Amino acid sequence: MQLRSKLVDWIVHRRALRHWRQAAHRVPDMPHSELRRERGRARKLRYLLNEVISVADNRLALPMIGSNAFPKPHGTDWSWRPALWREPLAVPGMSSVESKSMLGSEVTLFHDCQQSELTLRQVRNSREADLAPYGLRMDVFNFDGSFLSLVLDMPFAAVNGLQKKHLIRMDTIVEMEKPLEIFARLNIRHGPNTEQIVRELPLNEVDCMVEFDLAYSNLNEKRIERAWIDLIFENPQMSQVTLRDLTFSRSPRAEL
Repeated sequence: MQLRSKLVDWIVHRRALRHWRQAAHRVPDMPHSELRRERGRARKLRYLLNEVISVADNRLALPMIGSNAFPKPHGTDWSWRPALWREPLAVPGMSSVESKSMLGSEVTLFHDCQQSELTLRQVRNSREADLAPYGLRMDVFNFDGSFLSLVLDMPFAAVNGLQKKHLIRMDTIVEMEKPLEIFARLNIRHGPNTEQIVRELPLNEVDCMVEFDLAYSNLNEKRIERAWIDLIFENPQMSQVTLRDLTFSRSPRAEL
């Protein structure tokens, strides 16, 4: 039955191709009444074909949607690629972004501009070198504020079992229109206190990596509640920054 159905589909498809091939040849000499009818049918068909092609291109493009694959250090006991870099968002972007606006459920933009001229949007990665299905693009035009940061809430798994012996590693791929300083600040809430470790991203390389060594912190391991990352952008006026990927991993540091 399945073979017969495929054969029927093939025959119908061949007939449809033959019809539109003949119509294309006859268009210059068609009577107007027939031309209007064929144009209407062609427009409806074109809409459906464009939908099929668009969805198919998106699904077949590299990397595959939902991918969580990326290199991890030996001994990694937790790793994570945030949802914005894995899955399509229901609202893929926004303009004139106000402070404390969220893109997705994990990323929040903070600034103190009087008039926002910032845009945030999720973009589809299609380069063969990209491992993340999506990236995050931020455009900054006029900037009259004193600070701009993206805050990423980390899941509970990041702090579950966290100890001072751990290294937390952040890897990202950054594209910029002009040189820019970007700092990553790890924040860990433990009881009434918040431990903060700041690292500057080495933007002389396309693939940036920073490590947060908790051994030198005052972390109270028994009272850890939550963690988040601040990405802080210095002098971002008239710039475009694309974070093609953002991943985290946790592993025990080598014993001294």
